[in-house]
Parts: sequence; structure tokens; C-alpha cells
Amino acid sequence: LVQAWDRGGFDRGSCTVPTKRVPTEAEWEQLGNAWIAVKHVKSNAIVMFKDGSAVGVGAGQMSRVEAVQIAAHRAGDRARGSVMASDAFFPFPDGLEEGIRAGVTAVIQPGGSMKDPEVTAAADAAGIAMVMTGRRHFKH
Repeated sequence: LVQAWDRGGFDRGSCTVPTKRVPTEAEWEQLGNAWIAVKHVKSNAIVMFKDGSAVGVGAGQMSRVEAVQIAAHRAGDRARGSVMASDAFFPFPDGLEEGIRAGVTAVIQPGGSMKDPEVTAAADAAGIAMVMTGRRHFKH
């Protein structure tokens, strides 16, 4: 089975930034790399990325919150100042809030949840940037 819909790379021009804070240029670069990395991880997938490397990966969980917790645990102190990519939208703010507690400064995700306004409000409350791609990597 070949699925051509998810073969592309990262297209910054097709992204939207719903948060008050936009990513810095350095964050944009890391977000693009994290977005490419997360598409190769088993869903539910979270990748924390910093300084050109994946520092934490949470994969194959039934809960997006648990995927974030695993990624944060594996990243340890390296989570602070990292960016985070999710292969599908955050259905509630709780997964994003786990990333915020771990120290992420920017997040990339597809968006498309009925709760996007609540997730965006959580990002704004924490002062982090959030990017929505409008395209998911979720594999099932």
C-alpha cells in the first residue's frame, strides 16, 4: 500500500500560527526538523527536538498525553528549550500542557480539533508559540 498524501517534507508557507507569539527563526528550523521526524514515528507520536537532534520520542501510545510524558522523560533536562511535534492534533490542552511543563518553547501540530481554541489559549497562557500545519501524519 502506497500513501502518497504524506510524502512531502515541511512547507512553512502552508502553516498558520494561531498563538500571540510566533516562532523565532531558530524555532522554525527546529520545528521543521521535528515535523519531518515525527512522521516516521508510530502514532500517537511526539518528538521533542533541540539543537538539530531528537532529544525525546514518545511513540505508539493510546494516549497523546502519555506520549508527551514519555518523550519528556526520555529527553530529561534536554526538554527545556526544545520544540515539540505531534503527528495529530491535541484533542484537549492536557498534552500540550505536559510539554509546557517539560520546558518546550514552541509546538507544531496539524490542528483541526474542536478544542483548538482551548489548546491555543493554553499555549498563549504559557507564552509559547504554536504552529498548525493543517496536515496530519497520524497513521491510523
